[in-house]
Amino acid sequence: MMNILMKNMDTSYWSALTIIFLALISCKNINGQTDGIAAKKPNIIFIMADDLGYADVGFNGSTYYETPALDALAEESLVFENSYMYPTCSPSRAALLTGKQSFRTGVYGVPVLEKGDDKENIFSRWTVEKKHAVYAEPLAKVGYSAIHLGKWHIVGPYPQEELKMHFPLKTKLTQPSPGDFSWVANHKSNEVTPFYPEGRGFVKNVGGTFRGDPAFEDGGYKSENGGYRAPFSNPFIEAKPNDEWLTDRLTDEAIEFMNGHKTTPFFVNLHYYTVHKPIKDRSKTLLEKYRKKPGDAITGQGLGKNRETMASYATMIESLDDNIQRLLDFLNVNGLRENTVIIFTSDNGYNGGQSSNNLLRGSKRDIYEGGIRVPTLMNWPGQIYPRRSKVAISGLDFFPTFLDLAGIEDYSDELDGNSLSDIYQKDNGFLENRPLFWHLASQISHGTCSVIRKNNYKLIQFLADGKLELYDLASDPIEAHNLAIKRPEVAKQLLEELVNWRKQNKVPLPPNAVMAY
Repeated sequence: MMNILMKNMDTSYWSALTIIFLALISCKNINGQTDGIAAKKPNIIFIMADDLGYADVGFNGSTYYETPALDALAEESLVFENSYMYPTCSPSRAALLTGKQSFRTGVYGVPVLEKGDDKENIFSRWTVEKKHAVYAEPLAKVGYSAIHLGKWHIVGPYPQEELKMHFPLKTKLTQPSPGDFSWVANHKSNEVTPFYPEGRGFVKNVGGTFRGDPAFEDGGYKSENGGYRAPFSNPFIEAKPNDEWLTDRLTDEAIEFMNGHKTTPFFVNLHYYTVHKPIKDRSKTLLEKYRKKPGDAITGQGLGKNRETMASYATMIESLDDNIQRLLDFLNVNGLRENTVIIFTSDNGYNGGQSSNNLLRGSKRDIYEGGIRVPTLMNWPGQIYPRRSKVAISGLDFFPTFLDLAGIEDYSDELDGNSLSDIYQKDNGFLENRPLFWHLASQISHGTCSVIRKNNYKLIQFLADGKLELYDLASDPIEAHNLAIKRPEVAKQLLEELVNWRKQNKVPLPPNAVMAY
């Protein structure tokens, strides 16, 4: 009887059912679960603090600095215990935005901080050439609306002159003094705007310029406002009546942008200036709170001769954390949290004198762990399994990760990192065992060097004399014991891999380097 009924049914009925069934299949989300709507590209919020050290957050052990919003987010996130950048901001940001090693972009350090002559250095570029795309460009092609907020730092103060120069340079690049705004008109001209965010795939830029800190006004670090307190001296931030604190203003702009782009995938490139110098207390009330708070004997935070500076620094960190909570609140209220990837990190280690970490060697400008290991978390509800991972990652890995998130499979430019998508749920053998490389061809804190980190070992080769330093980071994170002589087989193996990497990639060496490759 059933067969007869089925035969007598209008074939259009079964055609309709087939169409509905196929539509339901196509509406599976990226977990493979049918939710009745087409899967959307996730929104991305990439938050980068400036000069925030590995242990300057509660989720990495600080008891002096207070970061309750970040700590709660970390509980729901993939936290990377071994996340690395370059030891200074210029090469970190060039590598992050382009996905390329320093030797490809020519950005080895902060130009104005370089020491020595042209025999000892390959002086850094400041302006990243247009041949090196930044990640907003391919994302824009697949529908992302992107905004950049805060520190940019991959265009030089005099880009036309710089791009005409013959590299390698004989002398390092310079920048205008604070209070000198003669460069502004040129930077808003048709010639230079292609090197700014709007010429790099972003639809808006708030506060991004050549400068590495917010203190544009006369007096710089010594000025009363320091660029953090209104009125802001940044010529790429339009004054508003309610301006008070720079970190708050950048968050306001991020929220306004997200609110206007809720129906399309957005990318928020939020590069806070905080906690870069100058150190300015957020409020006298907060400052008094940290003045009275006991210091942390394990890390040294809030103790010693720099206690007053660290108290002010702590108020800036608390303000940063408050603004992270504001972003989370916006996402939750607007139903955007589930489809938004949040990444939080820093561009290098803490700046010496304004914080402390007795558990790692060195600070900003050093190739040691305190200078290059940074706090990092990645959050995507339901897609990334929350945990702490020991897999070593690099700032170079974010560009290919963004491509994966956007579903871009045909990007053809050369990238030096690897997507993190394979470890969303569990750690991956390839990423666990791959080497990470650094090449510092200009001097800032110490001599020029190349570095390889692999399987918890870290080998540093100084280029001027060939000296080797080998550390077992698993047992000696403070890098107190050079094992280059005690474990010659490990040193030899890593050195061969490091030299082969330089040779295969034609990595340039300073003129005074004692090795051929």
